[in-house]
Amino acid sequence: MNHGERQLQDRLGTRQRADAFDARQTLHHLNDTMRHFISRQEMMFLATADAGGSCDSTFRAGPPGFVRVLDDEHLSWPEYRGNGVMASLGNITENGHVGLLFIDFQDVIGLHVNGTAEIVEDPDEQAGTPPGLRARLWVVARVQEAYIHCAKHIPHMVKLPRPRGRHAGIEQPKKSNYFVADREPA
Repeated sequence: MNHGERQLQDRLGTRQRADAFDARQTLHHLNDTMRHFISRQEMMFLATADAGGSCDSTFRAGPPGFVRVLDDEHLSWPEYRGNGVMASLGNITENGHVGLLFIDFQDVIGLHVNGTAEIVEDPDEQAGTPPGLRARLWVVARVQEAYIHCAKHIPHMVKLPRPRGRHAGIEQPKKSNYFVADREPA
């Protein structure tokens, strides 16, 4: 735990509870249950920061197991073609610290994995990637800590099929334009 966490725990009287959680729940590796959990996930949230501390939070998704557990201290994920901004990867080149959050909305459970990461090009593990989802770059992360995410406020959600093309005969706006200014009312 960092100094700021300790100060807040002392001020708010939660240090004993936080220490008990840390001793009971925090591991410095991935156990068998965590490795299995990650291997069936279709998404994760990725947090990075640049050398100056400016943060970025993003979403990554793929077929079940797109995040590969290499061993109890390493995992990797592909960087599929996207918008080309490279905010997360740019941050990783300046500051290798990453925070990963995996949430299973059906089982209503989450897993935090914090550690350091590096970018690699065309590693051997790419061989099993499904057609159409080839990645030029992969990120390999080393686990420093892994622990459960409190399920108390995770909603239970059911996965629905993704709509394709026209829906009920209505042309759908391009999703990449969803938040741009021309969508705002006059």
